Amino acid sequence: MSADITSDIDFDHHSDEANADPVAYYARFRETCPVGRSAAHGGFHFTTRYADVARVARDDATFSSARSDHGGQGVGIVIPKGPGLEQYPIELDPPRSTEYRQLINPLLTPAAVEQLVPMIERHAARVVDDFIELGSCDFVRDLTNPLPAAVTLDWLGFPQEDWAKLAGPIHDIFAAPAGSERAARGAAGLAYMDRRIRELIAERRSAPRADAVTTLLAGRRGDGSEFGEDELVSVIGLLIAGGVDTTTSLTGSTLVHLARHPEQRQRLIDSLDLLDTATEEFLRTFAPSQSMARTVTQDVEVGGRPMRSGDRVLIPWVAANHDPAVFPDPERVRLDRDASRHLSFGIGSHRCAGAHLARAMFRAMMTQVLTRLPDYRVIEEGLVPYPTRGNQSGWDAVPAVFKPGPRATASAETVRALSTPAPLRVTAVRVAAEGVVAVDLGLPDGGELPAWRPGAHVELRLPSGRLRQYSLCGDPADATTWRIGVLREPRGRGGSVELHELARTGATFAIRGPRNHFPLTPASSYLFLAGGIGVTPILAMVREAAGRGTPFTVVYGGRTRSTMAFADELAAVAGDALTLLPQDEAGLPDLPRLLGGLDADTAVYACGPAPMLAAVEHECARLGLTDRLHLERFTAGDDLETAFDAAANRPFEVQLARTRVTLTVPADRRLIEVLRDAVSGLSYDCEKGYCGACETRVLAGTPEHRDSVLNEKERLAGRSMMICVGRCQGDRLVLDL
Repeated sequence: MSADITSDIDFDHHSDEANADPVAYYARFRETCPVGRSAAHGGFHFTTRYADVARVARDDATFSSARSDHGGQGVGIVIPKGPGLEQYPIELDPPRSTEYRQLINPLLTPAAVEQLVPMIERHAARVVDDFIELGSCDFVRDLTNPLPAAVTLDWLGFPQEDWAKLAGPIHDIFAAPAGSERAARGAAGLAYMDRRIRELIAERRSAPRADAVTTLLAGRRGDGSEFGEDELVSVIGLLIAGGVDTTTSLTGSTLVHLARHPEQRQRLIDSLDLLDTATEEFLRTFAPSQSMARTVTQDVEVGGRPMRSGDRVLIPWVAANHDPAVFPDPERVRLDRDASRHLSFGIGSHRCAGAHLARAMFRAMMTQVLTRLPDYRVIEEGLVPYPTRGNQSGWDAVPAVFKPGPRATASAETVRALSTPAPLRVTAVRVAAEGVVAVDLGLPDGGELPAWRPGAHVELRLPSGRLRQYSLCGDPADATTWRIGVLREPRGRGGSVELHELARTGATFAIRGPRNHFPLTPASSYLFLAGGIGVTPILAMVREAAGRGTPFTVVYGGRTRSTMAFADELAAVAGDALTLLPQDEAGLPDLPRLLGGLDADTAVYACGPAPMLAAVEHECARLGLTDRLHLERFTAGDDLETAFDAAANRPFEVQLARTRVTLTVPADRRLIEVLRDAVSGLSYDCEKGYCGACETRVLAGTPEHRDSVLNEKERLAGRSMMICVGRCQGDRLVLDL
């Protein structure tokens, strides 16, 4: 039964019950009182559903982030309020916050962060070198605190002697109980940080360097005026706080989880590229910032509960991230879940500007641990959690032991994966079977592409904004060409139809990768099972096994012989080891026979339609072969892709109001691709219309909305749009850029 909306609820996100299990705590209230009012901490409203949290976070006009006297003095974005330096721009509302975001954003774009990756990886290897020979460490003290500190402060321009002095106080503030001696020590450290920031500003004014502080000093407002010293101190202080401890928290929580779930740790070790997808799931599950708060500026109703001007409202990211209406089976960590709709970076104008940097630091630390400390064991008795998880969650100590290893050695330079989407040109297209085309892709200049191994896939962004994954099925030795096979699915979600229509020699597509979630691990022999278009990764694996001289058997099934792509290529490599099973001629594979007589060390690789994979899984479980089974699934993921006909795309013009520049968006390019070429520091993240990072004001014209962020009222109003997927219903848009 729902609670009376006029009565206060016994709710406190800092209580012992909430600290013990925040997810279960919020779930209980989501079921009984999804929006309520608590008398704790001077009184406040709380929300528990994704939709309500997102609505409050995005409505800056009604729910303010700015400091005020409501609810006491101090930091206005948490409940209860506490002492702290004012943080620009997170404690400001638009339009005041906008000029500070425009100052910060160019430093933290995907392209800018990509330039920092070698520095991040260098620091990560150095930090692990300091303890890897010892066979033990405290992950917080020795890795997850010093690495983000070194990266953030090095990037900003602070000398090395400052790194530990500035990182310690930040961690103390997040990890110490309010009013404790440690909290007082953290506050004193913040005073030191304020002084050092001012000193560094003075140094860079007189002697600029190639660092972020120098870049910030060169920034100007829209009217050309400089930012004042106090403003820059606030901005830099927020960058330090955001960069140092939030990634510490996420990495520590992930390391503890993987220690408790060794099967997931092993899966990441075997398929390190899966970390890209898993990062979003870890962010969803272990949000470092558990909640934030806003102040109501005008009477409003949320979830049926009236709120008055001056009321305080809690928006818990952790509750939104575990709302089963958005994330099915939310308590379960699924490494391959598409969790990019999580709110751990927030949503709206205050979405974390450092999201790309945080991911890069997290991945560098996790890569070091998974590759160099794969057998680590966390000492459970020594774990020390944060004293309260109401605002920030994490571990204060994560002691661990592992097999000692050698210090890192310099490795040869390799071609990196395309971690940010790059335009690749279609160099050839041919029919591979009925309804299937083989598409060859290469760099426009004909240069070398990143290397790949069998099982790898690439992520292809279509002009419509749709995102699709395709296995590479060509020859890894061909350094200039990636080949994919695409089945046309008229009853699908539109991506395959769009690609079939647009894949012509000379066409370009934005592509990222390769990534490998389905690697071919060494074995004494293999059984390869392919179904339909699932033959694409299997083809590359068969080539690899044949090249190694490893015994193998291939069974390839399809609806009819004419629909079975690459059968000739597979036969040329596999010879007598191949069995073709067109269903209309031979029926379904006899799985009990195929799997029942395997040698003891034969590895089983299967890729194909869901019913086929379910049958293979069932039979392997019955025979006790699950530990030898490797699957590649073709799924639609957890996305909220809007249905539309991409063939109806048409060109339009977009005018940038602030610069008076007019650009043309062709039918075969996305709006954001055109804008990226013209606008420095453009804010965006997921590029799927999920996260709201790219929301842009529309001053004229009618946008065509293809996102899952805006509600129906906002769509009809047409005052803003998600430029990563949206287009124009007419011939012209005017954007506030």
